[in-house]
Amino acid sequence: MTSTTTSTASTTSSTGTASAANPAGAGTTAGRGFPSAVQRAGRVNGLDGLRTLAVAMVLVYHVRPDILPGGSVGVDVFFTISGFVITRLLLAEYARTGTVGMSAFYRRRWRRLVPALFALCAVCAVLALTTSLRGFDGSLLAIGLAATFVVNIVRAVQPGVYSDITGPLAHTWSLGVEEQFYLVWPPVMILLLKRLRARTVLIVTAVLCTLPVVWRLSLWAPDAAHRIYNGTDTRADQLLAGALVAVVLARLPAGDPRLERLRVWAGRLAWPALAALALTAWQVPITGGAGWWTPAWYTVGFLAVAVASAILVAGLELRPDGTLSRLLSLTPLAWTGRNLSYGMYLWHYPIARLLGLLGVGTWQLPATAVLTILMALLSYYAVERPFLRRGQKKTAVAAPAAAEPTAATSPTPATSPTAATAAASPASPTAAASPASPAG
Repeated sequence: MTSTTTSTASTTSSTGTASAANPAGAGTTAGRGFPSAVQRAGRVNGLDGLRTLAVAMVLVYHVRPDILPGGSVGVDVFFTISGFVITRLLLAEYARTGTVGMSAFYRRRWRRLVPALFALCAVCAVLALTTSLRGFDGSLLAIGLAATFVVNIVRAVQPGVYSDITGPLAHTWSLGVEEQFYLVWPPVMILLLKRLRARTVLIVTAVLCTLPVVWRLSLWAPDAAHRIYNGTDTRADQLLAGALVAVVLARLPAGDPRLERLRVWAGRLAWPALAALALTAWQVPITGGAGWWTPAWYTVGFLAVAVASAILVAGLELRPDGTLSRLLSLTPLAWTGRNLSYGMYLWHYPIARLLGLLGVGTWQLPATAVLTILMALLSYYAVERPFLRRGQKKTAVAAPAAAEPTAATSPTPATSPTAATAAASPASPTAAASPASPAG
């Protein structure tokens, strides 16, 4: 489910033309084993458009699950985007400097995710304290859980039907998954980068992708569905799949025959991957009982979606000139995904819940969509963008002194590691990375 408002030329990041203008990464011992890390640190418009589709699926799923019974798969897509974007940024900074500024990384994450979430929590608190609306009344505990990113933990330990303890903020479980992943993965990634050869880092990342599947197989029981669905450890492969794509692409220099083969196959498989995700959203009741399908989905199904999402991410990154990339890069889709998808994810669920309590029937879906977009616009212009710009101004003040000795070869502020953050995924999304991810 996280995106950023700093714009970089996606075609430069995707085609490798940045290497000539920005040799910083390539000149430091071949990018410290990741020769393409720096040139692939910019935005990819196609991924922003994909975020828009993902959050739209989740919105429809929460209002009309009869239309898209598997619409929560949009959360899975956000997870993979978030893992990809965050890891790509970490690799770019490491290739340039030999380290990653963790305090700066977490400050960027805070500015991207927390102000907008706190604004939503404040509105829910006002409704809880001033109205007697069922579903908002007594939701102060839910607000506290959401603000501390632990909703997923609470949901994971609930047997049977979910209780209403997380109320209008139940969807923030996915933000918890992403934030908990962000606490663990960057330090682990830095440790791997500093202790192991680049090729070994790739192998270890691939192995880590398989461990959550083994863990889910060992955990599976009908009463463990909530534990598996909401656990960061049990969903980590979906984020790590995106991380693996980032590591692979950073490892392959421009002109490498393996990169060319990967570009060809990613382009060929991107459409089938998107079709598989769309079919899942349309036909598969992911969060409902479906006989034999349920254990299959909750064990290996999450990885299957992660693979499809990773293929799609790779195709959009490597083939910006492809038909799918051009469609998803259309200005309305790309701008919405880049700037509004996180806000849309945050606001859609409490709005849908409120409209349901008010008795809005036939028009609940379009009303939810319109109000969600309006609140996302307000969140973006009144909350998110001011905080992001404040952080960028602080970065700009500090950057000239640090960049002055190598001004001719240093990356511009637009492609520096402080210029963008994932989510969601969101996210997260992350990208959060994307917006921070959506939730099911």
